[in-house]
Amino acid sequence: MKYHRIDRNLFIKNRKNFSDQMKPMSLAVFNSNDIYPVSADSTLPFEQHRDIFYLSGVDQEESVLVIFPDSPKEKHREILFLKETNEHIAVWEGEKLTKEAAFETSGIKTVYWLQDMEKIMFEIMTQCDTVYINTNEHYRASVETETREDRFTKWLKNRYPAHAVAKSNPILQRLRSVKDQIELDLMQKACDITEKGFRRVLNFVKPDVWEYDIEAEYIHEFLRNRSRKFAYTPIIASGNNANVLHYIENNQQCKAGDLILMDVGAEYANYSSDMSRTIPVSGRFTQRQRQVYDAVNRVKDEATKLLVPGAYWEAYHVEVGKLMTSELLGLGLIDKADVQNENPEWPAYKKYFMHGTSHHIGLDTHDYGILTEPMQANMVFTVEPGIYIPEEGFGIRLEDDVVIKETGEPFNLMRNIPIEAEEIEDLMNA
Repeated sequence: MKYHRIDRNLFIKNRKNFSDQMKPMSLAVFNSNDIYPVSADSTLPFEQHRDIFYLSGVDQEESVLVIFPDSPKEKHREILFLKETNEHIAVWEGEKLTKEAAFETSGIKTVYWLQDMEKIMFEIMTQCDTVYINTNEHYRASVETETREDRFTKWLKNRYPAHAVAKSNPILQRLRSVKDQIELDLMQKACDITEKGFRRVLNFVKPDVWEYDIEAEYIHEFLRNRSRKFAYTPIIASGNNANVLHYIENNQQCKAGDLILMDVGAEYANYSSDMSRTIPVSGRFTQRQRQVYDAVNRVKDEATKLLVPGAYWEAYHVEVGKLMTSELLGLGLIDKADVQNENPEWPAYKKYFMHGTSHHIGLDTHDYGILTEPMQANMVFTVEPGIYIPEEGFGIRLEDDVVIKETGEPFNLMRNIPIEAEEIEDLMNA
């Protein structure tokens, strides 16, 4: 791994928190992700399933975690099953986790090789009443591929049909949405790497540069700071491309006088950052661009203050809509009649700001969190308002990642990333 080893106390604490929510005489099983084929002998880069990583720190394929708090054998209360390493694998792929290294990573003492799993599972399944299976119930999930977790669940339910079945996901949605300080430090590291990339780009951008050149500058800086990759597919959208919300082609030339909307974030140790900044290709905003830019920035600042313990996601977005409506009126993009005659299901402001303002962020860019429950301290949200004006040839989005605090305003993990228009211009013209 490129990242430094994470303090295993995080994973010990995470397992304890999960175990405390389990039913008596139950066990839970978590699988790593598959390595997905492309074609021939090509595969996609491995991405660990975030749940097994959250509970163990194991970042390796063909890994299984079992949690069985009420096991009559103490050694079976936490078990890791790992792919056995050997000299051949070490030569061709690099050495996999040894049992000792797995303990150092996870704090789990009982580690078996995968070939022993069915035998051990038979023993422990005869001692439990309920088995927790791990399904993907994220509100944005749309999965067509059968995962390793899915296949294991089919096998388990077929092999042990008399057991009661419970769901891990509701427990994990609540646990993962509230961050430990170790997690916040890792997210801060991801944001700091993103800052380095952004400052590099401010010194690089000039008229006629290509969007993919800017993308290359980001990934160069990310990799040299121990990030493995972008946290998500980057958006480098110049001119009218910014009005395509999920523009990812990044293949156009940036023209003098245009703006570039960049939605980019580095990952670090599987944790995401998510930043949006909009900068002028020529190093200076026009008067109109600056008017809209400042309006978006004001909405972002005021929206951030609304992220407090006890707030509800849906009501929060209603309030942000009021902020945006006021700004759009001031910009002359909508008028009072538009507001008076608006459809409550699609308010007038949605013509220029059609997406949500905030989402949970953590191990996933759109992280776990139950949106119908109140916000809590140490949840981390993006704040990303935007105004998109196709008829004027530009769109602006600004985004930071913020931590809800028990009292006071949220803590901005991107506080050091330039965002004020004057600072952007000064840095681009230094």
